[in-house]
Amino acid sequence: MKHPVDVHVGKRIRHRRWMTGTTQQQLAESVGIKFQQIQKYETGMNRVSASRLWDIARALGVSISFFFDGIDEVRQSPAEGMPGDLMGDREALELLRSYYAIPENQRRRLFELARVLSEAA
Repeated sequence: MKHPVDVHVGKRIRHRRWMTGTTQQQLAESVGIKFQQIQKYETGMNRVSASRLWDIARALGVSISFFFDGIDEVRQSPAEGMPGDLMGDREALELLRSYYAIPENQRRRLFELARVLSEAA
């Protein structure tokens, strides 16, 4: 049975990997393992050891604490209309990556537009 913390850490690994545009193969090579092991970590099937998490954090350019961000919210119910696992939702992550690729002044305008549209819905 998967432990919720292992699942959360795996999702955070996947989230950061997607945000950086890194493939499973590239991450695996940078930490000296097979890509299948990255797959197992990302699904929570295999627990990530402390030393391996250290290597993954360095390869992805984050602190180890990044992988535990939001852990307190793991068991809380999702907001209405939101996917239960926003960081595990590929569409949401792709939208977020695209959003931050937009220049800041245009991004603020887009944010305001989205807010108005969501309030009107």
